[in-house]
Amino acid sequence: MNTHTDNFVAPPNSPRADALHDRLAVALAARLQHSAGAVPHEIGERLRFGRERALAAAAQQRRLAAVQAQAAVVVVGGGPQLALGGWDSRWWRLASVLPLLVLIVGLVLIQMHHDNEQIAVAAEIDSALLADELPPDAYGDPGFSEYLRGGPTP
Repeated sequence: MNTHTDNFVAPPNSPRADALHDRLAVALAARLQHSAGAVPHEIGERLRFGRERALAAAAQQRRLAAVQAQAAVVVVGGGPQLALGGWDSRWWRLASVLPLLVLIVGLVLIQMHHDNEQIAVAAEIDSALLADELPPDAYGDPGFSEYLRGGPTP
């Protein structure tokens, strides 16, 4: 094994590896800065133009990412407004409560109909009792219930 290269091998994400990366970055930046003055003018202009294009592309990507992030917020936060063509939240709430109101009104109407049916049946029984040959007091007499159980006597 080469002991010179063994000194530079470090496990990734270790403090030693981070320090090696930092030293390498500093050395590379110093080398580039030193040789920047030796670059011919034409190559320097091409590098400047390439750098400006790269910066413009990066700015365009940032704007696109911001628009996509904003659109994601609108889609997630927009809810029914986006899905239903921009309804106002008051109308959406009314449309959400409307089925509940219809259900309650339906149940009230069913109860009223049931009560009216019971009243009609009770009225029929009352009119039959009043139209009968016996007086209504006879139904409360204990002997009358005995008479009904025993049937008519000859």
